[in-house]
Amino acid sequence: MSEIAVSMRNITKAFGKKVIANKNVDLDVYHGEILSLLGENGSGKTTLMNMLSGVYYPDEGEILIDGKPVTIASPKDAYDYGIGMIHQHFKLIDIFSALENILIGLPEKITDKMCRKEVEEICNKYGFELDLDKKVYEMTVSEKETLEIVKTIYRGADILILDEPTAVLTPQEIKKLFAVLRNMKADGKSIVIITHKLNEVMEISDRITVLRKGENVGTVNKSETNEQQLTEMMVGEKITLDIARDFVEEKHKRLEVKHLTVKNIDDKKVVDDVSFDLYSGEILGIAGISGSGQKEMLEAIMGLQKCEEGSSVIYYSTAHGVHELIGLSTKEIIQHGLHLAFVPEDRLGMGLVGNMGMTDNVMLKRYRKGSGPFLHRKKPEETAQKIKDELEVKTPDLEYPVRKLSGGNVQKILVGREINNKPTVLMTAYAVRGLDINTSYAIYNLLNEQKKKGVAVIYVGEDLDVLLALSDRIMVLCSGKENGILDGRTATKEEIGYRMTHLQEAQ
Repeated sequence: MSEIAVSMRNITKAFGKKVIANKNVDLDVYHGEILSLLGENGSGKTTLMNMLSGVYYPDEGEILIDGKPVTIASPKDAYDYGIGMIHQHFKLIDIFSALENILIGLPEKITDKMCRKEVEEICNKYGFELDLDKKVYEMTVSEKETLEIVKTIYRGADILILDEPTAVLTPQEIKKLFAVLRNMKADGKSIVIITHKLNEVMEISDRITVLRKGENVGTVNKSETNEQQLTEMMVGEKITLDIARDFVEEKHKRLEVKHLTVKNIDDKKVVDDVSFDLYSGEILGIAGISGSGQKEMLEAIMGLQKCEEGSSVIYYSTAHGVHELIGLSTKEIIQHGLHLAFVPEDRLGMGLVGNMGMTDNVMLKRYRKGSGPFLHRKKPEETAQKIKDELEVKTPDLEYPVRKLSGGNVQKILVGREINNKPTVLMTAYAVRGLDINTSYAIYNLLNEQKKKGVAVIYVGEDLDVLLALSDRIMVLCSGKENGILDGRTATKEEIGYRMTHLQEAQ
């Protein structure tokens, strides 16, 4: 075993009196290893690494670098000790190029030419692919992440912390990232990966440390464990990974989508002549590689995207009759009393307001219902408390900013708010992206409960195993086109995967 690069001893961090994020945590990171930090949402993984990277300061405990106690009170201190963290939300300036972003904050004596040469050497050494002249706003998520990692290495980091680095990457992009990480490990760098994806943990890690409720419950060698054992360590009990799928006898048509077409700002069709029907009491899964039109399709149905001529989305309601949704804004859809609910993939950008608490975020859907010029908070507060209790949302109080909560708690608030409005159609985009196993299954159960109540559910997901287990039917999108609708009970991963990448001639 190599020498220890970082030791964290008895680290404790609390936020207020009610939330203890980390409690007496010990952690070792060795030179030249990849350590995965595993745990449910809210288990304290990111908080622990934020203390190592200087974002937070521990209430108790000490940090040692190469055996010597150090004080890390800021990200600058962390960089001075060779520690850099790549956060889930990238810290880049969109209108600047990759090179300009790397140069920000560096001494003036470092010229563009000098920086370019040294960065290119880093890219060649580890296998990064990065266009230094490309503007950030033109980059894919994978390119932005590459830029963040290169920037961190250029600033001298030998210990890199990556927070959910594969959350929005395609399988091909993940393969490239892992190849680069292995090259960095071979060069003696230490890498800590915060993740929920057990299959990736088993592929890339040397060792795995599991946190549960803010405490370290154990560290195991990858070669001596398996996914089931890691799952039990995370949740504290043995769980069976089965998703319930009930069959609902009585079905009614809720949506009839015909020739739906959406163009992006470059006049390219991102949704291309898509047609399908959606019924009450069913979950329609949507499969497709990233960027196949899933996001734009749901936003078009919800009145958030402009559709091309000939597009039609007809909504069928027992109470409100038949309505054409194309041409209606989201506000008009709500005003018509049409019960559509939407859980977007961008939780804090589109779904919730990060600086607001639970009550105010509930009010975003209800504030027009008050009488007179004043907002009425009593009912939204009761709703927020109900969501908190029923979905076990971990928050100090209802007014605590939701951006400070873990991803799982944020998603519970968002899904809970939408379900509380008693929709007849519920659309979800990547509802469990980045969530731990328990939280994911809580979401699956919520969707199944809605289905049993007669709600028509659209579930856009990345995990084909989950899509096959959860969905009654699965529609495959390929380059914006509908590429077949399959029975969720008889379809195979191989068939869906092939249709995701090969457009069928005749359908």
